[in-house]
Amino acid sequence: MWDDGNSLGPKEVHSYLTRVMYNRRNKFNPLWNSLVLGGVKNGQKYLGTIFQVNQCMNVILTLNVLYVNMIGVHYQDNHVATGFGNHLAVPILRDEWKEDLSFEEGVKLLEKCMRVLLYRDRSAVNKLQIAKITEEGVSISPPYSLKTFWEFSTFKNPTAGAAGSW
Repeated sequence: MWDDGNSLGPKEVHSYLTRVMYNRRNKFNPLWNSLVLGGVKNGQKYLGTIFQVNQCMNVILTLNVLYVNMIGVHYQDNHVATGFGNHLAVPILRDEWKEDLSFEEGVKLLEKCMRVLLYRDRSAVNKLQIAKITEEGVSISPPYSLKTFWEFSTFKNPTAGAAGSW
């Protein structure tokens, strides 16, 4: 490759990956992945997502998120979630997200969403990492476990009040 002094920013990389995924979809051989791409270039924050299937539990908070799925549906929003998060965490995000959210408040909101997802899928791993992307670089927290409570009576005997004989 030639070094012409140009560098691709996150928006350009996202656009390229969107075209790659769309091309594979049109060949009836899609890449069955969910991609989340974030970065900062020239002071502009960017977070892009490319979904071919919703297969993992991710919840992302930022400004101006671009969503593209495997059939070309796209929209712009302030947060994005994949997998179960697309169905269970997005309503929480729509209710509680605000534009002046601090980093600590954002982490608490993400933990709330992930806790809901964990209670829905008990076999999921109870660990997560938080990534923060700034112009100075990327910082990723070490993995940590969410505090959960599994002693609710409905968790112990979920069919106690159910009618029927399944």
